[in-house]
Amino acid sequence: MSESDQGGNQRIERVLAYMFTTMVMLSIGAFIAVLIGTMAGAAENDGFSQGVWPVIIMLPWFGLPIAFLLLIALFIVHAVNRARSTRPRTN
Repeated sequence: MSESDQGGNQRIERVLAYMFTTMVMLSIGAFIAVLIGTMAGAAENDGFSQGVWPVIIMLPWFGLPIAFLLLIALFIVHAVNRARSTRPRTN
């Protein structure tokens, strides 16, 4: 495998890892925001249905499954790259 191919594969792994980390952190942050909002009284009088709250409430519902899929993709890409790098060359 040439140096440019290996650099491109590492870039894909790095991008997938950053996307995974970002999705997990956003989901955890949204969950914590809902907890704090509930303690602050935003849930009373239907407060969570106004403003940006619906997006914050739904973010973990979609973010965590997407992060899981990104993690699976990262494992697959890493396994394929590792198999390619250990395969004997026929040149």
